[in-house]
Amino acid sequence: MKALREQLGKLQRLAQPYFLPLDANGQSASGAQFLLLILALVAVVVGVTLLLLTAAVGLSGALIPELQSRFLPGVPQQVAALWKGPAGPVIMALATAGAVVFWWFRGRLRQGRWLPWLLLGVIILLILVINGINVGISFVARNVDNTLVAYDQDGFWKTVGIYAFCLVLALPIRAIQSYLIPKLGLMWREWLSSRLLQRYMSNRAYYVLNPNDESQEEIDNPDQRISQDTASFTATSLSVTVEIISALLTFFSFIIVLWSINHTLALWLLIYSVAGTAVVVFASRKLVNLNYQQLKLEADFRYGLVHIRDNAESIAFYRGEQQEAHEGERRLGGAIRNYNRLIIWEALINVIQRSYDYFSRFLPWLVIAPIYFAKQVDFGVFGQASIAFSQVLYSVSYIVNNIDRLAAFSASISRLEGFQSKVEGIAAQQGTVAGAAAGGDHDRGPESILVSHVDLVPPRTERTLIRDLSLTVGPRQRLLVVGPSGCGKTSFLRLVSGLWEPAAGTVQRPPVGELMFIPQKPYMLLGSLREQLCYPQPPERFGDDQLRHVLEEVRLPELVHRYPDLDIKQDWPRLLSLGEQQRLGFARLLLNAPRFAVLDEATSALDVTTEKVLYELLVQRDVAFVSVGHRPTLVDYHDTVLELDGSGAWQLLPAAGYSFVRPT
Repeated sequence: MKALREQLGKLQRLAQPYFLPLDANGQSASGAQFLLLILALVAVVVGVTLLLLTAAVGLSGALIPELQSRFLPGVPQQVAALWKGPAGPVIMALATAGAVVFWWFRGRLRQGRWLPWLLLGVIILLILVINGINVGISFVARNVDNTLVAYDQDGFWKTVGIYAFCLVLALPIRAIQSYLIPKLGLMWREWLSSRLLQRYMSNRAYYVLNPNDESQEEIDNPDQRISQDTASFTATSLSVTVEIISALLTFFSFIIVLWSINHTLALWLLIYSVAGTAVVVFASRKLVNLNYQQLKLEADFRYGLVHIRDNAESIAFYRGEQQEAHEGERRLGGAIRNYNRLIIWEALINVIQRSYDYFSRFLPWLVIAPIYFAKQVDFGVFGQASIAFSQVLYSVSYIVNNIDRLAAFSASISRLEGFQSKVEGIAAQQGTVAGAAAGGDHDRGPESILVSHVDLVPPRTERTLIRDLSLTVGPRQRLLVVGPSGCGKTSFLRLVSGLWEPAAGTVQRPPVGELMFIPQKPYMLLGSLREQLCYPQPPERFGDDQLRHVLEEVRLPELVHRYPDLDIKQDWPRLLSLGEQQRLGFARLLLNAPRFAVLDEATSALDVTTEKVLYELLVQRDVAFVSVGHRPTLVDYHDTVLELDGSGAWQLLPAAGYSFVRPT
């Protein structure tokens, strides 16, 4: 029960915001309010169904009386009895109360939130109609058997006509229901995926989660959670909800039919179904964990294949096919081993389900046969009892029949809710409003990079790379960071750029948009050449002549001739050499025109002449920059050198006269 409550709580936190958003004070609704709206919706739909049925009976009786007498025998009398008795007024009172509840929450259901509730209400209405038709079909089946036994040919064909009428009525309703359920799921998926994507891209959550660090980060494969798990969750949530509502309505409808046939049969059914459900739930607890692990392992295997595709050229240069194949087989082996355990448990559950289903076919015969032989019921009761019994049994055995699907659904809920909680927790830690745009802090910062008494310790480690560092990089100042490999040069750039927080001290940096980072291997997005150059600015901000000019400035004139159409899309990381990518990174920097730049060996793949041209372009534009590099020629473009030794010690030296070869 504790696990069930936890899963229901996760389901509520995922589903509720779409159907019942935050109130005016930014507070989320309680579970009781959400449940109240669902019950109110059911009450309204039941009331509307009764009104529609009454109107249909009235119109058919007034316009085509013979149609009513032939295809709706006894229905007008039953409807009249409902209104004369207490049931009709009670149903309408509950429907009115449900409408009042929705009116009370009208302020929370604006901005398109009425639409999902309306679609859900129509779906429930269709379920009610189908359920009523099914009840009618059970009586039709009973009459068919009785007319056959009595050799009543006219009665038989009349009953068959009623059955055909029921089918004609049910088929379009089923078709509409089959469309509306996935349509509502698609609308929900669009909203939920957009919401999670926005949170994932806010506050650098995509960086904090670090999906490549499989050994450390508990949120694996965020891409799968936003795409596949979201689609599975929304579709399955709606189908399970509709099926549960349908099962409840089926139970209450046919239990009345069954109770009218024989009380003992109804009681045996309840005992049998409860016992069977308990056995299956107990045996299937392992399925939830196995399904959760399967989702993770399949995603890991797929990520490994994508990694091979993205690094095909490097693997080919290294002749690393054997090592990559071994890693791929390792990931595949994990998925296969877990799936092997999964199918063993699923086979066990399937045996229990089959046994449960097979024996249930005999139970109505064992109970009805004695009273039939005692001539207390007619022969048609056998058919009707079997139909009613199977319908009620199916409704109360929903968990038994869908345990593997529910186990996979439970795993999907856990993965998706865990991801949602994590990204919302990151937003809370950053002190920003959930859902704000990435880099949403637009307050004016200082006019310089100010580092004050900072200790730099990489995340998830205890190694201090830099201790008690203080420095300032003001406008038009240039700082070169040097030191042996692994001393913390790139880590210092991450600190300056705001990716890492200091373990002690403070770092102040210019406002967003005035500081830009250029890595050794520039990021190449999936897009056109125009989008590559303008990133992260919108492409329409710059004209074609401006883009072509900046390519010529960074010594990429051949790119202009090769691709005169700047909107062409190519696989740029594979098409361009690292040197070309670095020059394109400088072109991007010149177009964005920040006042500060952070360069992590941004010219390592370029010749000395081209490197000089690019740095002189930055100096001409009065850009202040912090560079990491190993070439002695870089000293000429900087004012100050920050020398690190990797043990925490550091020193600031003037660039003039600095030598990379230090005396020992």
